[in-house]
Amino acid sequence: MINNQAVLFLIFSLNGVIIGLIFDFFRILRKSVKTSNLMTSIQDIIFWIITGISVIFFMYSFSDGTIRLYMFIGLILGFFIYILAISQYIIKIFVYIIKTVKTILNSIIKFITYPLKKIITFFKNRHYSTK
Repeated sequence: MINNQAVLFLIFSLNGVIIGLIFDFFRILRKSVKTSNLMTSIQDIIFWIITGISVIFFMYSFSDGTIRLYMFIGLILGFFIYILAISQYIIKIFVYIIKTVKTILNSIIKFITYPLKKIITFFKNRHYSTK
């Protein structure tokens, strides 16, 4: 019995880490892309729906739907260990990657559109100068 409880405690601790990763996903989105207050509220609702589904899924999958205090303690402990130990590094890495990709894509777009803008300007100027 205690062995089973220890396993469930660890499984729900892992669920807490997964919830922390999902939480960071939304934090990374907010740091990388400007969002309105409405969008932030929508993201919060989505986070809580995903969290609720995750907890219910884990409960039914691993404990036949029974609710025990040690499962919630494991869930909270896993979440806070992730947030305190790993989260800041995950956020920094992914924000850096996203900002780098955005910079590269913006450079490519500017590289492609610059000649087009020059051509359009040239033809506009020719059109107005012939009148």
